[in-house]
Amino acid sequence: MTTTTGAATGAATPAFPDAADADELLARIRALQPLIAGNAAQGERDRRVVEESIAALTEAGAFRTAQPRRHGGYETSLRTMLDVSATVAEADGGTSWVVTLCNVCAWMAGLMSGQAQDDVWGANPDAKVSGVLTPSAEAVRVEGGYRITGRWFYNSGSWHADWAGVGFPVTDENGQLVDQGLALIPRSDLGLEDTWFVAGMASSGSNCLIAEDVFVPDHRIMSTGAALGGKYPTEYGDEALYRSALVPVLALVLVGPQLGLGRRALEIVKTKAAGKSIAYTHFAAQSDSVAFQLQLAEAAMMIDTAHLHAYRAADAIDSAARAGTYPDVLERARMRADAAWALEHVTKAIDILLSAHGAAAFASANPLQRIWRDSAVAARHAVTLPAVNYEIYGKALLGRDDQITPMI
Repeated sequence: MTTTTGAATGAATPAFPDAADADELLARIRALQPLIAGNAAQGERDRRVVEESIAALTEAGAFRTAQPRRHGGYETSLRTMLDVSATVAEADGGTSWVVTLCNVCAWMAGLMSGQAQDDVWGANPDAKVSGVLTPSAEAVRVEGGYRITGRWFYNSGSWHADWAGVGFPVTDENGQLVDQGLALIPRSDLGLEDTWFVAGMASSGSNCLIAEDVFVPDHRIMSTGAALGGKYPTEYGDEALYRSALVPVLALVLVGPQLGLGRRALEIVKTKAAGKSIAYTHFAAQSDSVAFQLQLAEAAMMIDTAHLHAYRAADAIDSAARAGTYPDVLERARMRADAAWALEHVTKAIDILLSAHGAAAFASANPLQRIWRDSAVAARHAVTLPAVNYEIYGKALLGRDDQITPMI
């Protein structure tokens, strides 16, 4: 583990908000669950979260989880970010995905220069940020910044964001790739192509954003290469949250919605068990069946396991950030593996619960079928694919020098 070396180092690190603050935020979100759940089917049909839900969650502070306190945010811990996402997901997966991605992109904006942060939140403390790190663009160095042209797919929350953080390749004067950058661009400077037609997470609105020769000043650029090692442009080195390890945060936040989806699936199946028979058997109630009891217990343990691994990784990230140290490659690789292990166990648990509940789980009116589809689609995000993350961890455990990605 190494000491974090950002644009500046701070003095005493302010503590993350205490548990009472987090509990109050989560209580406000729980109070909105009936509203969010009631809008879920409409959001799926519209392929975007219903604005009523977005407005209510904005008012409750759900989108300020990772926003700097200097700009009215909560600047909370990663563990609280997971809990916020999970609590929203208990009501609707697509809505939670939007909250999650906007929050983690706000966190990335918090890594950038103070001037960039002022651009985002100075005039609008409720500004939301979406983003895609993939450098699917071209950039030309000009005086004071870059001119960027590109297309970025799967930009979750695209309908609701005011800004976007997008990846681009940094080339030298000979056109050779020397780095990857992240550019922070006003949403008003970007076009949107409605491309998100999917089986699950439909309401996340993960469309394609388009830039046509957009100028981005240097103060709204971050070197991704430097950020992978914990070197961020922010001048506010005393803010613990913005010392957190980049890739582990990006991977782990995607587990938050899965935790809530798993909890909700378990609650539905458990609650209905006493009043639902098992067809073609003598069981008038599923809850009387030992086979059902075993399935329920197995699913519950898998969901518990997911929480334990997710919280282990979150606590390790938070502890290192608080101490001002940057986890080494082995630690960061394990954090990616923790995220993969967690989501793999949630998706397996949901499969078990649907089988235990029976064919009625797939009725259009049954929220279980949307939970299943949302979880399955979200679990295929590239940064959390289990096989990939386990290979990364395995190579790190062996100390090999043939890693498959610098994104650790």
